[in-house]
Amino acid sequence: MPVDADTIAFANRLTDASGAVIRPYFRRRIAVTDKGTSNGSAFDPVTAADREAEQAIRAIIEGDRPDDGILDEEFGEKPSRNGCRWVLDPVDGTRAFITGRHEWGSLIALEENGTPVLGIIDQPVLRERFVGANGEAHMRTEGENLRLRVRPCSNLSEAIVCATHPNAYFTPGERAAFSRVESRARMTRFGGDCYLFVALALGFVDLIVESSFKRWDVAALIPIVEGAGGIITNWEGGSCAMGGPVLAAGDPRIHREAMRLLST
Repeated sequence: MPVDADTIAFANRLTDASGAVIRPYFRRRIAVTDKGTSNGSAFDPVTAADREAEQAIRAIIEGDRPDDGILDEEFGEKPSRNGCRWVLDPVDGTRAFITGRHEWGSLIALEENGTPVLGIIDQPVLRERFVGANGEAHMRTEGENLRLRVRPCSNLSEAIVCATHPNAYFTPGERAAFSRVESRARMTRFGGDCYLFVALALGFVDLIVESSFKRWDVAALIPIVEGAGGIITNWEGGSCAMGGPVLAAGDPRIHREAMRLLST
């Protein structure tokens, strides 16, 4: 279903509100809580910027669109009464955020009956915003609106392949599978979180292999990658909207090649 202009404007309003909260915290000495301590998992940082931005977005949605559902990382789920749900992760890449690096972004997505139809990746410090909806994706900066397009790449041997951190997020079996892809690639780069998918949509990288995604990690990425002409699925070619392993490519030929290697 097409996303109307008012809904896109509302999503941009949510993004503006999130950025206004987050910007003052960046490159400041702020408290970091390790959520991994309580559940025995690896270091999983969260800051006041994450929590306060989610609260700001929630307040606007609940005030203006009270029937919409909300799903976010820090406060859980509010059920939808109309089939629409906002999926939020205001600081995707908290490790980069707390180390003063720019490779993080605010993720805001709208789902209709479980399908992501609108996605935004925003970098409020750099003032770069990437919006995907209605089969298109655009980069919006001050004074510029650039249509995003992936680039062709016919063979993995010509591809730039990226992943956030295979040792941290892949199981041993997934790491072995990723190594088969990595060994065929022209170049592999690690780190970047959501900004890897920005680079794919801009046509600077060709393939992204990820795992252990949650729904709020991926929902906003899908309309942007697809709107730029790319393909984003799980490792078997199915939907990745629920999270888990993610495989994104600018060209279906290397997507198919990577799927074969990952399933070998």
